[in-house]
Amino acid sequence: MTTTTTATDIIRFNVGDQLAARSLCDYDCIFRFEVLSRTAKFVTLKYFNEEKRVGIKVRDGREYCYPLGTHSMAVSIHAQEEEVK
Repeated sequence: MTTTTTATDIIRFNVGDQLAARSLCDYDCIFRFEVLSRTAKFVTLKYFNEEKRVGIKVRDGREYCYPLGTHSMAVSIHAQEEEVK
């Protein structure tokens, strides 16, 4: 049985999102990013007052990216589902 996701099912990065990820090497090291803008294929993130433009990838119905490179211990951030208020 194969499951497919449509474009509307994908959890996406939204402008203004505050995202965080832990380092794979040091649990106490937390990387924090803010989504400044996005297009269909790229997202612009704020990291230590610098802007980083990186390509968006999709896995398991959720967007993700590698804002600091794609080396073996690279941190990845994933789009979050919107909170229910």
